[in-house]
Amino acid sequence: MADQTKQPGPPKKPLTLAEQISKQRQEYEQQVYQKLVEQVKPKPKVLVNALNAFWVGGSICALGQLITLAFRSGGFSPQDAANATTMVMVFLGALLTGLGIYDQIGKFAGAGSIIPITGFANSIVSPALEFKREGFVFGVGARLFMVAGPVIIYGLVTSVIVGLIAYLAGS
Repeated sequence: MADQTKQPGPPKKPLTLAEQISKQRQEYEQQVYQKLVEQVKPKPKVLVNALNAFWVGGSICALGQLITLAFRSGGFSPQDAANATTMVMVFLGALLTGLGIYDQIGKFAGAGSIIPITGFANSIVSPALEFKREGFVFGVGARLFMVAGPVIIYGLVTSVIVGLIAYLAGS
């Protein structure tokens, strides 16, 4: 016995000649449009973008190293110099975000601007600035840790778990 499967719904009637022509014209116009889109669509400059990210991110890190060396030459211990450098870099990232400069750096450098510690400062300040019209409590205060909050929470929880494991393993 032959397998006879029925499609649900009423049987489709054949298209008229005018409908067939209209359908073919529509398909042709879609193909022409797709070719036009491919011609005018900007091509990503992967190598240039990667190089910009590399040198900007490296420059930010080099600035951090120079600040660390300045603190070390001022008599700070290595740990104190590292802590002070972190504070200065976070401050600079927040300041440049507030002035609108860090966003321009981010557009130019992409990931090169978000990887260093200054990117963390930018992720905290940007949402706060976006909602400053809603006031200090419900705008700035509520949105301050919108992006960075989950990172801080998961980092804190992970550090507690690792600390407990280290404590229990050392017992």
